[in-house]
Amino acid sequence: MIIKNAEPGDVEKLLAFRQEAAGWLSALGSDQWQRPYPADRLLKTIAAGTVFMVTDGEATAATITLTAEAEEGLWTPRELDEPSLFVNKLTVARTHAGRDLGGRLLDWAGERADKAGAIWLRLDAWTTNEALQRYYLRHGFDHVRTVLEGAAVNGGPRVSGWLAQRRTGPASHDFTDLTEAPQRVIDSFEDQ
Repeated sequence: MIIKNAEPGDVEKLLAFRQEAAGWLSALGSDQWQRPYPADRLLKTIAAGTVFMVTDGEATAATITLTAEAEEGLWTPRELDEPSLFVNKLTVARTHAGRDLGGRLLDWAGERADKAGAIWLRLDAWTTNEALQRYYLRHGFDHVRTVLEGAAVNGGPRVSGWLAQRRTGPASHDFTDLTEAPQRVIDSFEDQ
């Protein structure tokens, strides 16, 4: 499997990918991702080089966004002073479920974060999705706290405030990595 940077032409594919995941989650009884994600916001993250896709032949198998930008109101100023990268929108195609592709993608993200000089790989998960929270705990994340105040980036109340983190470092993920080299996050902290 290959991991590469997403391109602007991938927007429709990624939005459809998210809709597929939302449908699957709804069938499981979860309200996660039922609000459409703004295409213009997705395009901005693609242009910033923070959206990645895993392909398996011609099929898109998974996607992840990995950014140095934390969602407002989730992390404390002290935590934001620590070099970190944040996982968003990790999604695995149903055709590739059950192979721990998400876990391998988290390992890749932790390694990429380490190469960027981050000490933490952080995420916020859906507050009511306890199965997802257990998944992250099984993959080495520690629960930090749950934030309920504030608004979601696509409108409505905050619904994704279960915060977790794990240390970054080298990992074995077995992807052929065709992504551009990560920007160093540590440099931005040293310039402050």
